[in-house]
Amino acid sequence: MNLTWRTASVELVEGYRMTGPDGAPTGRVEEARVAFEGGFAHIEVPGTGHIDVVSAPAVRLITYRPA
Repeated sequence: MNLTWRTASVELVEGYRMTGPDGAPTGRVEEARVAFEGGFAHIEVPGTGHIDVVSAPAVRLITYRPA
């Protein structure tokens, strides 16, 4: 399946973490690539080398940048 990626800032619900740009766990990043598949958000923060996958209820706010 091909995911549709968008550039956005991401904030997770308290208690959930993703990998931040410095490699440490964080609940918010200013820039990431995000895509959705089923009930999951795929989050790729530049420079980390991997993609975090969280359940959609873990997402508090995603703000897309205009194309």
